[in-house]
Amino acid sequence: MQTDIDPRNLIGRKAFDRNGVKIGTIDEVYLDDATGVPEWAAIRTGLFSRDAFVPLEPSELVEGTLHVPFDRALIKDAPDFGVGRHLSPEQELQLYHHYGLDVAPPTPLPDHDFGKLAGTEDT
Repeated sequence: MQTDIDPRNLIGRKAFDRNGVKIGTIDEVYLDDATGVPEWAAIRTGLFSRDAFVPLEPSELVEGTLHVPFDRALIKDAPDFGVGRHLSPEQELQLYHHYGLDVAPPTPLPDHDFGKLAGTEDT
């Protein structure tokens, strides 16, 4: 996703799935707590439907519409956490798993050689 886009400008835009089928209209944009970068969009999938969360990272803004690289059925089956609330890390993890996106584990600390073990000195 282009990071220079103001997330407020996404609200009200149409969203389409990987096949060009309309999903709905973007209701809300959720920012990453640590970076402030737009991470999720809540898309209203119909007049009386709930909002579905979609990841913004693999999505693209093309000619004023959001194109999400997933099928509409998968998007509509995404976990429902309600809109207007903060997404917890556990909820985000559920969404990442739903979309089959890898969440990188924390990078391991480098293996340092701190010297020799006590009692193994060369004499």
